[in-house]
Amino acid sequence: MKRALWMIPVAAVGVAAARKAGAAAHGAGTGDDRAGDRWLTVTVNRPEEDVRRDGKLPEPLERLADRIDVRTRPAPGDRGTELAARLREPTPPAATSVPARLAGQDPRQDVRRALREAKALLEAGEIMLPDSPPTTRPTPGGRLVGLIGRRSGGEGVL
Repeated sequence: MKRALWMIPVAAVGVAAARKAGAAAHGAGTGDDRAGDRWLTVTVNRPEEDVRRDGKLPEPLERLADRIDVRTRPAPGDRGTELAARLREPTPPAATSVPARLAGQDPRQDVRRALREAKALLEAGEIMLPDSPPTTRPTPGGRLVGLIGRRSGGEGVL
């Protein structure tokens, strides 16, 4: 029984690795399927003319305008506008690796953050940030939450 229990996580890792390898082999022939070339997209609950007012990008994306390509199009089902961005230069695989992402060195994290901030500005008029400092004295739990919050800033997820 003990032998069977340790095989479950090993099998799960094997399945995940096989899926990732299969996905990489499937998209190997097209330039848009490489990790650094993918379009990162958010749906903004605003009409397209509000998203690109006078042909200008929202300020967070405007800061990266020399490094990114941006496109807009109506979202499916009349649900606003899809705002998509990607880096102009292909990203080397080492820069998109898990260690680079955890260290905050993945250049796509800037694009993700800019898209989230642009969505917030367009929908709410401001970028909501957590209170700082969250408590009056540092605690081990607070430090952990702070570390996770800083690391998730570029990915958009914890």
